[in-house]
Amino acid sequence: MSVAEASRSAAPRVVSGGENRGFRPEVQGLRALAVLMVVSYHVWFGRVSGGVDVFLLISAFLLALSFLRKAESGKPLDLARHWLHQFKRLLPAVVVVILGVLAATYVLVPKYRWLDIIEQSWASLLYVQNWVLASNSVDYYADDHSAASPLQHFWSLSVQGQVFILWPLLFLASSLLARRFQLKFRGVVLLVFGALFVASLAFSIWETYTNQAYAYFDTRARLWEFAFGTLLALALPFLRLPRSLRIVAGWVGVVAMLSGGFLLDVQGQFPGYVALWPVVAAALVIVAGQTGSPFGVDRYLSAGPLVRMGDLSYALYLWHWPVLVLALIWQDRPTPGVLGGLLVIAVSLVLAYLTMRFVERPLRRLTWADKRRRRAVIVLAVCLGLVAAPLAGWQQNLQAQAARAAAQTSADNPGAVSLLPGYRNEISEDAVTLPELSSIKGDFPRLEACDATATGIPADLADSCTQRLAEGEPSRTIVVVGNSHAQHMSAAVVSLAEKHNWTVIDLISLGCVFGPAGPDTTPECADFFERSSAYIEDLEPDAVFTIATKTQFGSTAETLVPDFENTVRRYAARGIQVIGVRDNPRFEFNMPDCIQEHEDALEPCTPAKADLVPAVSPLDALDPGTPLYRSVDMTDVICPGVTCPPIIGNVYVYIDNNHVSATYWRTMVSQFEERLVGVPALETA
Repeated sequence: MSVAEASRSAAPRVVSGGENRGFRPEVQGLRALAVLMVVSYHVWFGRVSGGVDVFLLISAFLLALSFLRKAESGKPLDLARHWLHQFKRLLPAVVVVILGVLAATYVLVPKYRWLDIIEQSWASLLYVQNWVLASNSVDYYADDHSAASPLQHFWSLSVQGQVFILWPLLFLASSLLARRFQLKFRGVVLLVFGALFVASLAFSIWETYTNQAYAYFDTRARLWEFAFGTLLALALPFLRLPRSLRIVAGWVGVVAMLSGGFLLDVQGQFPGYVALWPVVAAALVIVAGQTGSPFGVDRYLSAGPLVRMGDLSYALYLWHWPVLVLALIWQDRPTPGVLGGLLVIAVSLVLAYLTMRFVERPLRRLTWADKRRRRAVIVLAVCLGLVAAPLAGWQQNLQAQAARAAAQTSADNPGAVSLLPGYRNEISEDAVTLPELSSIKGDFPRLEACDATATGIPADLADSCTQRLAEGEPSRTIVVVGNSHAQHMSAAVVSLAEKHNWTVIDLISLGCVFGPAGPDTTPECADFFERSSAYIEDLEPDAVFTIATKTQFGSTAETLVPDFENTVRRYAARGIQVIGVRDNPRFEFNMPDCIQEHEDALEPCTPAKADLVPAVSPLDALDPGTPLYRSVDMTDVICPGVTCPPIIGNVYVYIDNNHVSATYWRTMVSQFEERLVGVPALETA
């Protein structure tokens, strides 16, 4: 189950002190409060609220109660029936939301983002969205939600889907162990989930410290939150607190829940030990239970509007994020504002109600499907097919379009070759501009992961290393090192490598200009510089290519990479040639977006070069005093004349607001090579 659905399918029936009273409206209100926190923080504050962590706790708590009751009453756990029943309740609403997002994507979202959304639709449908986002190193805290995926919020549903497969297996294993060794079932459950809690929390703290962006989506770093809920279910019958203390606990829990998103550094510290804040806060409210006091927080959480909102919480969570993202894309705004945010929430509530009324409830009451397993399988198969069929068809169509475009002759997409003297235009009238828009975001060099034996790459650099190995004995060994701009530039270097049989090693750390620690350098980038430099000095390649300056978005404030002169001397002392390439201009707008919006008149997408780069390159004044240095400036090829056009020679120059497409870099190879003439380290032996 996910977010809200878990507790609705296993209605809370235990109060503090172990009493058994039936439905607990205050937990339904707690769930409503959590989803309202998530929605409001996303819409207006661009922050993580901790509300999802509350959902994780509640869902695990109620799932644990369900399995404890089954095991202790002697009922079979029947995991297959359990899984079919739960996913039959979850998938229909998911299907409706994904189909809605796909329809809106076709109408509102730029074509170059379609493949990403299709990929994430598959991931959301199959409950692996969190792993896709983790591997893509998504910035979950980006202020501009219009640049986010409308399905990004499915990460938490995916984590829960995975846990709701794992948890029953752990309860089954606990039951078997208890029978085999004649132990108390609750004691075995305590041992199993207690060990899982400790191990996962320790892992979460470590991974959050070392790779927080990945840890946020990592199921392993979240298991302890579910284990906490399970341990709470075990402990609750023994927590017999006086009413006055439970009243205080309830209010402390609610206040902590509401304030955590503002008081905590969620961007830098979630989900490690800091996530204990919302988890413990929710646990305090559950422990408080029904106080029967007019001053208890349960009185307010049990109010009719909050309880009804609890019924809507699953569907509201599913709808609020895509409505927000799609609204921002439609309006071309980074945030919705106060009134816009209210409209987003209103639309989300209407869609949530319709989904609950006409999808969730009817299928939840579909007893026909619960009587036979094969019937539940049919329902699940239909749900999957409703999304899989249009997804597969759309994906195949886009791939076919991209394949047809890629099969064009080089004459149809000359790119920078069209700028050469004597060029003759042979572009066909129906030729597609490359890279094809549906795949333009992925137009960067894709090399193989480095082979440690072939490259000698140390383990701490392996994740940053890719390679293009020469056939047989390489004529030269080249290293391309630096940020994503260096990665894109390597498309031209690899083209030269194919011509001259070089081995190319890319050492890339996204966002890190290649320089030592400075005032604006992050510790991670400084560490990458030192580790990469040590490796390069040990490798002693023939040449190192890197981006030697840094441009600014929509500004002429271009500067040298910090301490670049000393970096050149450091390598030159080892006899290593350094090629310092000037950075490309950066824009204040996304170029593919602009092209699609103004496809009939591209003037708004063609800024003046004088507004983006200084007339004199900072590299012109650099003199490191060694012949083992050469600067290369490709600005006149990227921005020929007085403007920076979005399309040159039927090739898109940029894939976003600052990255030159790999396709265009490859068309610049002849000009690039011409500017390297006379560099002894690159001349073929």
